[in-house]
Amino acid sequence: MPRPTKWRKIENLPRVSHFAPQENAADGENILKLEELEAIRLKDLEGLEQEECAARMEVSRPTFQRILITARQKVADSLIIGKDLRIEGGHFTRQICPVICLSCGNTWEERMENLEKIRAGEFRCPECGSDQIDCQYHSPRGGGRGGCLRNCRRFGHLQGETRSGAGPGHGQGGGGRGRGRGPRHGS
Repeated sequence: MPRPTKWRKIENLPRVSHFAPQENAADGENILKLEELEAIRLKDLEGLEQEECAARMEVSRPTFQRILITARQKVADSLIIGKDLRIEGGHFTRQICPVICLSCGNTWEERMENLEKIRAGEFRCPECGSDQIDCQYHSPRGGGRGGCLRNCRRFGHLQGETRSGAGPGHGQGGGGRGRGRGPRHGS
């Protein structure tokens, strides 16, 4: 049985998610995953060394190299052959949920894919080992009203947004600080 794909950390989401040539486009399109775009951004735009790029994406250097090679092949194919280039999907996280340990007060940002474990009491505070963890914005100790990981809409929106295959705008949080209606879909 193959190992599960490790989540790739991305820092930026694209402003534009589709590029198409103006002139006689070739049939087909290339789908550039968000982690592939992040690899190009870190290496080619920011000019970082591969070791630093890999660390920022929280993957090994060989994995970063494979992601970068695939991304560059897709971009080259689109530019040379004239195919559309669409940016969507992937297996990524933005690590955006601020959580607090209700036992010791430790706060940190946790990966979205761990929220289900936190919600089920299967995740432990890295400082004291307690399973009493809640959303920092909603916990009374964090200044909020309590209960985010158990029953609020913000968790429901975020829970589904880091899945493999989520498109641009997904995995980026919902509505800011847990207030309001969350992200709008389909409009």
